[in-house]
Amino acid sequence: MSVMVPQRGAQGSTPVSIVRVHRNEPKATEDKVATEEPLEIQLSFVRKGIRVVKSVSVTMRTPGHDHELAAGFLHTEGVISSAAAVEEWEETEAADPARSKGNVLRAVLRDDVAVDLRTMERNFYMTSSCGVCGKTSLEALRVTGRISLDPDLPVWDAARIGGLPAALRADQVIFETTGGLHAAGLFTADGALLAVREDVGRHNAVDKLIGSQLLNGAADLGSCLLLVSGRTSFELVQKAVMAGIPILAAVGAPSSLAIDLARQFGATLLGFVGRERFNIYSGAQRISFENP
Repeated sequence: MSVMVPQRGAQGSTPVSIVRVHRNEPKATEDKVATEEPLEIQLSFVRKGIRVVKSVSVTMRTPGHDHELAAGFLHTEGVISSAAAVEEWEETEAADPARSKGNVLRAVLRDDVAVDLRTMERNFYMTSSCGVCGKTSLEALRVTGRISLDPDLPVWDAARIGGLPAALRADQVIFETTGGLHAAGLFTADGALLAVREDVGRHNAVDKLIGSQLLNGAADLGSCLLLVSGRTSFELVQKAVMAGIPILAAVGAPSSLAIDLARQFGATLLGFVGRERFNIYSGAQRISFENP
């Protein structure tokens, strides 16, 4: 039985022909799966009076919100501190003809923006399921000089946290169709869901979310909580810290390196968040139990 070549669908899903087996009976039918395509992020900047172009990342992502993804990535890697650093965005042709236009995005920085590539000491090939992604040293975070979290604020009511995954799940539009995407949600201090982004990669969803706030001019995320639908890796803590988000919560487990990083930079890290339950791995001072 033949299976048709997938064609990209709307809202990050791709229709495919499948054979669904139920009670040992096969049936040809249609299904929708999460779209996954490569995105190359390039950086155009001036070095010693000469404009150069450098490829800084190739990531497997769900198409859509690509400018947010690139902006969030560059921000959380310490390359840009605001959206104003980018003069324009260019969709360019890929050097590899197998990759179509639209899968290469170039951030053209202003002439006066200095680029310190020491902040990006990593292997710049990323996959949608990567964890540390080749990060070689915590020093790459420290050299940015931009990490500043209030040691005690914000304070969140413990009773409010258990309901956050349900609020995030209710807003996962593409997940409802495909069942195959991670989500990241940003919550305000009063527990309101500010924004949600989805992607096949956990880190991509977070970059899109942070990038959306950066491009919308939301410079201060210091009172927010970031919730991710899967586990927590070193890289997700890094992104939250670089964006100035003091609380990172996840429905899954954190890695040991994620816990170490959160503790070193004073972030609050929560895991296994669910109805009336969660674990605190770092930063317990930001969680209040005054309203049982």
